[in-house]
Amino acid sequence: QVQLAESGGASVMFGGSLRLSCAASGFYPSNCMGWFRQAPGKEREAIATIDRSGATDYADSVEGRFTISKDTGKPIVYLEMRYLEPGDTAMYYCAAKWTTKTCPLYSGAFNLWGHGTQVTVAS
Repeated sequence: QVQLAESGGASVMFGGSLRLSCAASGFYPSNCMGWFRQAPGKEREAIATIDRSGATDYADSVEGRFTISKDTGKPIVYLEMRYLEPGDTAMYYCAAKWTTKTCPLYSGAFNLWGHGTQVTVAS
């Protein structure tokens, strides 16, 4: 059974850092992977993607503060988050896209989703 499991969410203070992990089981996340977030009352936002070659793309809201990466030896995708702000408070999800042609910052393109991990940033 293929699935994704996020971990690493926590409550942190303004300016703090966190690293989220997304562990894949039943498959190796070598293709397009993405991180998304959804705050209460808001739509799901695509924030970072990494494609098969390792090329990354970021939403303007997190560019320069967040880094997506793949573990070289384990089926895990990370999201390093720095300089966290209250506006980053949300449930964070990772997702996998089965086809490799594109790796867009668009949640509708992704096929498999985890259940999410909560990040709360206090001012």
